[in-house]
Amino acid sequence: MSRATPAALGYCMPPEWQHHAATWLAWPKDPLTWPGRVAAVQEVFLKMIAALAPHETVCLLVDGEATDRHVRSRIASIPGSANVVFHRIETVDSWIRDYGPNFILGRNGELAYNDWIFNAWGNRYEELKKDNSIPARLEALLRVPRFEPGMVLEGGSIDVDGAGVCLTTEQCLLHPNRNPHLSRSEIEKSLKGFLGVQKIIWLGEGIAGDDTDGHVDDLARFVSPDTIVCALEEDTLDLNYRPLQENFGRIARATNMKGKFYNVVSLPMPAPVLGDTGRLPASYANFYLANNVVLVPTFNHDHDRRALEILRKLFPARAVIGIDCRDLIWGMGAIHCVTQQQPEANLAGPDESEYMKRAGDATTQDPILGLRGLGKEIWADEDPDGYVRRLRESWQ
Repeated sequence: MSRATPAALGYCMPPEWQHHAATWLAWPKDPLTWPGRVAAVQEVFLKMIAALAPHETVCLLVDGEATDRHVRSRIASIPGSANVVFHRIETVDSWIRDYGPNFILGRNGELAYNDWIFNAWGNRYEELKKDNSIPARLEALLRVPRFEPGMVLEGGSIDVDGAGVCLTTEQCLLHPNRNPHLSRSEIEKSLKGFLGVQKIIWLGEGIAGDDTDGHVDDLARFVSPDTIVCALEEDTLDLNYRPLQENFGRIARATNMKGKFYNVVSLPMPAPVLGDTGRLPASYANFYLANNVVLVPTFNHDHDRRALEILRKLFPARAVIGIDCRDLIWGMGAIHCVTQQQPEANLAGPDESEYMKRAGDATTQDPILGLRGLGKEIWADEDPDGYVRRLRESWQ
């Protein structure tokens, strides 16, 4: 275990679109998480594996030999099934985004990872806290440096642009059930030290039904060093309307490390998805970027197609695949929540900016996207009512 901060040693967290060595999954089986739906959720995982395996290694955690044999038999006919690597490591649940290793790369592309404290989203689920041990148990397998920040943090609560900026939420990271002994500035210092970022963009609240206290991967995502996708609710009476508008405003006023505004692309929200105890946290922003593909949760709603079309425009070089997550979301999470990317080691790779190859140079055109209808591009010089200008001036 290393004790110096990763940033001090030249490490940083790469963006999700950077080339992967693998995607990590933990096979689902918990009937408390998915009451009456475990079999259906396993089918969702099989669809994810089928989409991922032709393009990258899939590291799958299974509880033991019986599960190993069972899953192997089910993926035998999947193209690329040889790329699925089984690891018999017992887990309580499948939320490896939040409890799994947070991979980082050094100056020369060497691999390491952060082992954050996982307290099951503010001590909500005592049994699930056992999965906090997974990163340490993987150390002998991975054989790379492991850093312990000593801070509670889930992978779904952060996103990075690969150019020095981290996106997160106040509701989650500043919640007293996470790190009550740490101030905002101390949390920022830890993020900078262990993620290798230099700037934090703070959003406000999360979406209705989210038991994670506002994870950012349901709200807004970097899709290139210059562009952020942001969920927006159109129904003014919906519980998500106000917080998503507030978050959109913060993103519209945010700047990158070069002092330039981001391009902002809006995603629709699906209609409310209801469970036995109330609303579930359904969001198209919970997509996963992998080698050559983008996996997008869908919910059998009219907005499914709109969300997929918007993401296809942003990722023309990748296959954008919708996966029905109406069963998976009963566990209070979707595709991004159950995946964890491992970046390719010793591969610097150029920054990917597929959108800007189409849209032009942001430093001269300064676009804000999506202000006139979801997914529609609006440039600053096409802002006759001054909405963007007033939004940004109010921040200065």
